[in-house]
Amino acid sequence: MKNLEQNFLLAKKQDRKGQKALYEMFSPKMLAIANSYVNNLHDAEDILLGAFMKCFTKLNECRDWKSFPFWLRKIIVNDSITFIRKNKNILYADVEIADEYSENDDEYPEEINIEEVFSKMPVGYRLIFNLYVFEEKKHSEIAEVLNISEGTSKSQLSKAKKWLAEFLKAKENETKHTETIKI
Repeated sequence: MKNLEQNFLLAKKQDRKGQKALYEMFSPKMLAIANSYVNNLHDAEDILLGAFMKCFTKLNECRDWKSFPFWLRKIIVNDSITFIRKNKNILYADVEIADEYSENDDEYPEEINIEEVFSKMPVGYRLIFNLYVFEEKKHSEIAEVLNISEGTSKSQLSKAKKWLAEFLKAKENETKHTETIKI
């Protein structure tokens, strides 16, 4: 934590070594966050670089070194959303509320590759799921950020959950099928 404080204070003075240290400290995690939104490593790297440039030019807006990681994360998330808006054609699935589905108590495979899951999840679902689950945004906030209705946000989250349950069930069946073949 002391390194964070020192590097934060140096970076605030436009010290290149402090900026480099902050970049090295946070770039892996921030890259993963950007990639979880855009699902393309090259685009995520572009977002990361742009976000750090913005971070270092506006660092005086972040008053406390303790809040720096959260402030930086917010920049990454907002820049990822902006990128998606500008460069992707997000088609939200039907606005109707998804049918209720039964939640199974069946066990899912022990190993779940989250990157694989998100790479296959439809963009609209992934975006709303990330904002709701990982960023803990309310549907009203998501609706405002994405310029959609609150109902669309709720619907997309419901459909994302249903998609996720079906994906995991298919993975479980695939694993069982593979084990059966081995026997």
